[in-house]
Amino acid sequence: MISKLQKWGNSQGIRVPKAILEHSQISVGEPVSISAKKGQITIKPSSVIRGKHKLKDLINQLPKGYKPPETDWGRPVGKEEW
Repeated sequence: MISKLQKWGNSQGIRVPKAILEHSQISVGEPVSISAKKGQITIKPSSVIRGKHKLKDLINQLPKGYKPPETDWGRPVGKEEW
């Protein structure tokens, strides 16, 4: 398919046909990774896990030596074994 690069405010934009998005498994509003190499532009889905954040980035934000506290959920109610 052929599309046209157009001015869009202070930027440039390309309209991507719905069939191309479906084939590439990219949804409208989803973050994408854009790169250029040897005269070609590549657009790929961003490697995001379950939404907006990468798990690795979230874990790296935890303080060094962090240990979550134990939580008391109360007495067993059913057939739980502890």
